[in-house]
Amino acid sequence: MWNVSVSPHVRSPESVGKIMWTVVACLVPPLVLSIFVFGIQVLLITAVSVISCMAVEAICQKALNKPVTVSDGSAALTGMLMAFVIPPGVSFLIPVLGAVMAIFIGKHLLGGIGYNFFNPALLGRAFLLATFPVAMTSAWLPPLTDGAIFSYLASGVDAVSTATPLAVMKEQGMAAFREAFGTPSEVYGSFFLGWRPGCIGETSGLLLVLGGLYLMYRRYITWHIPVSVLGTIALLTWMFGGETLFTGDPLLAVLTGGALLGAFFMATDYVTSPTTRTAQLIFGAGIGALTVLIRIKGGYPEGVCYAILLMNPLSPVLDGWFKPKRFAPPAGGEK
Repeated sequence: MWNVSVSPHVRSPESVGKIMWTVVACLVPPLVLSIFVFGIQVLLITAVSVISCMAVEAICQKALNKPVTVSDGSAALTGMLMAFVIPPGVSFLIPVLGAVMAIFIGKHLLGGIGYNFFNPALLGRAFLLATFPVAMTSAWLPPLTDGAIFSYLASGVDAVSTATPLAVMKEQGMAAFREAFGTPSEVYGSFFLGWRPGCIGETSGLLLVLGGLYLMYRRYITWHIPVSVLGTIALLTWMFGGETLFTGDPLLAVLTGGALLGAFFMATDYVTSPTTRTAQLIFGAGIGALTVLIRIKGGYPEGVCYAILLMNPLSPVLDGWFKPKRFAPPAGGEK
């Protein structure tokens, strides 16, 4: 007897809950480092985001007379990823409203897990950016020094405005970037290890890569989407960046902004990404190309979020184009 169900389809003895909680665990090290970089506010924002997403999930499932499945980790993962893509100095109300958009509208109004065709965490971020543009583009915190992780709350300051590397580069040019952060070769190490302004989850490229590699080792994701996303960003930046973007430096383009977080943890979402290998490569290349296009020509300095959201609805189309051909003997045994 055949059992027909919606995605995610994972050919593995692993349960969906185990996979989701494993991904959450891979995001804990970048979160811990972010707490030391920006302060205890990061932990509070992330906790509010996770709890809000789980609460909205439970309320929606109760209202729709469905089993409450918050223990499977999908809502917790959405909350954590959404916290990772918002500034560390925002109000606690921001992740609460983002949770409503991500879980209620982006997930359950479309039928629940397996039916949503947009990444819920990124849909929540896009909503917050459109609704609260000032907070989402100015509530950046400078890295704290001497491990003073409680200094932000102790100061009583609502937010400390400091430009992110991408914003400086986009709005003021490479000369201002070098003055603020040093030459590209000087910032490779600090950007990769994680001591720079940015969203909560953009802190350490090293920890994000290690988490992504562990997911590959467990075969929860494959290399196709991350490599095609990052490779396309690097290649197109080198070809078309010039003085307008990283001076054509592909490594800096990958290390700056949300490229690593998006490539390993957002674009590889089971429900909103293709399942066939060729389709995954095309999907990732499309995300990389749109990211570079938005960074160069768009008004917003970062493009990973919108690039993934624009490619999400194309996933079933790409799978249809590149589905494997099935060979079967002709009907009636004819040759």
